[in-house]
Amino acid sequence: MKGGVRLMASSSSGGMRAAFSGRTLAIVIAGAVVVIALGVYLLAALSSGSSAAAGTTVGGIDIGGMDEKEAARAVAEGMAPRINRPVKLTADGLTFRVEPKEAGLGLDAEASVAPAFGHTWNPLALATTAFASRELPLVPTLDEAALEASVTQLADAVAEPPIEPRITMRKGSARLKEGEPGRALDVEATSEVLREAFLRPRRPVAAPVTEVPPTITQEAAEGALQIAESAVAAPVIVQADTVSATLSGADIGDALSFTVVDGEFVPQLNGARLHDAIRDELASIETPGRDATFRIKRGVPRVVSAKVGRGIEDNALATAVAGVLGNPEGERTVTVPFGVREPELTTAEAAQLGIRERLSTFTQKYPYAAYRAQNIGQAAERINGTLLMPGETFSLNDTILERTVENGYTVGYVVGEGGVFREDLGGGVSASATTTWTAAFYAGMERVQTIAHSIWISRYEPGLEATVAWGIFDLKFRNDLDNAVFISASTTPTSMTVSFWGTPKFDRIESESGPRTAIVKYSKVYDESPECQPQGGVDGFTITVDRVFYQGGVEVRREPITTRYKPAPQVICDKKPKKPGKGEAEFDGEDAGAVDAPGQDPDAPAPDPSASPTDAKPSDKPSDKPSDKPSDKPSDKPSDKPSDKPSGKPSAKPADEDGVFAN
Repeated sequence: MKGGVRLMASSSSGGMRAAFSGRTLAIVIAGAVVVIALGVYLLAALSSGSSAAAGTTVGGIDIGGMDEKEAARAVAEGMAPRINRPVKLTADGLTFRVEPKEAGLGLDAEASVAPAFGHTWNPLALATTAFASRELPLVPTLDEAALEASVTQLADAVAEPPIEPRITMRKGSARLKEGEPGRALDVEATSEVLREAFLRPRRPVAAPVTEVPPTITQEAAEGALQIAESAVAAPVIVQADTVSATLSGADIGDALSFTVVDGEFVPQLNGARLHDAIRDELASIETPGRDATFRIKRGVPRVVSAKVGRGIEDNALATAVAGVLGNPEGERTVTVPFGVREPELTTAEAAQLGIRERLSTFTQKYPYAAYRAQNIGQAAERINGTLLMPGETFSLNDTILERTVENGYTVGYVVGEGGVFREDLGGGVSASATTTWTAAFYAGMERVQTIAHSIWISRYEPGLEATVAWGIFDLKFRNDLDNAVFISASTTPTSMTVSFWGTPKFDRIESESGPRTAIVKYSKVYDESPECQPQGGVDGFTITVDRVFYQGGVEVRREPITTRYKPAPQVICDKKPKKPGKGEAEFDGEDAGAVDAPGQDPDAPAPDPSASPTDAKPSDKPSDKPSDKPSDKPSDKPSDKPSDKPSGKPSAKPADEDGVFAN
């Protein structure tokens, strides 16, 4: 028994030792595994920042196994062909190529690869990078000011101002011409589109364009039409002294106009026109008078004496007529006081205005065309003799009147929508705007509204020219000198001269033109219609002209004037060719625009043998001798008398034309 017991005890002790040894081994093995895993983890964690994990790409560029500098260099070099390519941007039928560098867009290669480097203690992240590929996004750089400048230039090229409704009067009939919406580029949204598109593979992207409605509502326009229709619906009887005169509906319509004030049409009556309409009927009781004025003799302004007259006052006539225009027929009779018609400007007052010497003179040359001679002559005749008092604002539209046959204008060529020439009344009149504004520029007049041609016309000095369009935009400047200025104007068949006279405030005024920048390529337009008129293409560009004022030989003031010209398409009177086949160039210069390197000289319109460039500075000695015969060569000699008879059709279209939209 004792022996058996001992045997049992011995056997139990051995089993326990065996079990203990097994557990110890398991613990040792487990510990070893943990130590090894910990070592691998520590090794992976400590080495995680030195090189990019296998399968890591940035913008499609594989940087696996590279250190940070190698990876950044690889991404910069690999992405250069893409990020340096222009972004093609479309906007309402126009196409632009935007250079990323000029637009302030770039690639930050270091920031793009940075997430692939740096120590991490996250075991899940270590396991993921060890066994999975990873695509990192490209990180852009952005110069906000450069991007804003580039998009603003695009916005200027895209912008089309709305056309406001217009009330026109024709032979006593009032008509409403409805307005048309304009368009504008959404600058903020377009900037975002460019930021997102420039790092992607190149394909055209659309810029958001918004519609710009006219400021005058249809309701307001229809209300003004009702006023106009009522005004011309019946004649007005004017009683003055012993005479009873009749203003017809057509007479009232000729004197009626509407100006826009706070988005509303405000009717106005021109008393002088009303008076002219019944002048013959008043002749038996009126004694004509005149205001004092000036005549230029041998380069010196002389006062022409005023003359007192007898009759009815223009303003009193306009006020009386306006008061009955809403009345029905039979209740439209007015009585106007009759008496002395004092001159608005007396001889003594004229002598004190300071009209002593010439402030500036400018001659604009142009190729001869019958419609130009007629229309520019009519404008010059109305500009000539204008007296602008201190603080007064000159309006070219108000001065030369609406371009109608009744006002002596004829059909000519103008720049229409999209820079394509078309026929319209008053073609060529913008030459009078350019001549008048350039002379005003050098006389020191304050700019109020100057609109350049939408496209550059080669005979005009870029950035130093102007145009007008009836009911749309005007040429306005203010006399901010201490004294009045007198404006003289004359024409020859191939030139117009405008001079300003007064008392100079500055020693001299000069212009300094900067380089042409933001070149926008012209497009090609194919037209198979019988009315097609071919024209050469003109690139758009931006230019700044400084007006520099000198006093005592020192510059005392500088006024920058920036002008942005849109491209004018090349018009080809033929079928549009088929698209090129595979492997050929996709675009044949037909993009409507591209932002190119500054300083590139844009193409001029198709050459005209008779065209002459505009002098950069005003001429010093305009001649007083008129030219008797039209010449193919521009002349510097102004004529005092424009043509009297409007022709019905323009002559063959010259290569370089005037006007924007209306004239």
